[in-house]
Amino acid sequence: MNTASNLTAKQCKPCAAGTPPLSKAEADSLMRQLEGWRRYDHLIDKTYHFKDYYQTIAFVNAVAWLSNREDHHPELTVTYNSCRVEYTTHSIHGLSENDFICAAKVDALFKI
Repeated sequence: MNTASNLTAKQCKPCAAGTPPLSKAEADSLMRQLEGWRRYDHLIDKTYHFKDYYQTIAFVNAVAWLSNREDHHPELTVTYNSCRVEYTTHSIHGLSENDFICAAKVDALFKI
C-alpha cells in the first residue's frame, strides 16, 4: 500500500478547540505523500485540468460530494477547463491532517 492510499483510508476528524496547526515538519512529511500539490504557509493547493466544461463540473460535483461526506470543505476556483482546489483548516488557522486526507481523496477521484 503506498503512502497516499494510507491517507485515503482515513476519515477526517473535527479539530478540538485549541488544536494547533501542523508543524512545518509534520506538513512537509504529509506533503511527500501527495503528488503535484503545492504548500504555502497555511494552505495546500492543486489545479486539475480537463478537456471541457462538462468534465470540469463533473469533477466539482464529485469534490462537493466528498467534501460533504468528510465534513471538510475546500475553496474551489472553477474555469471552463480547470479547477483549483485549496485546503486549509479555518478553525485552527492553518493546516491539519484533514487537509491532506481530503487532498489524497480528491487525487483519487481525479484518477477514476
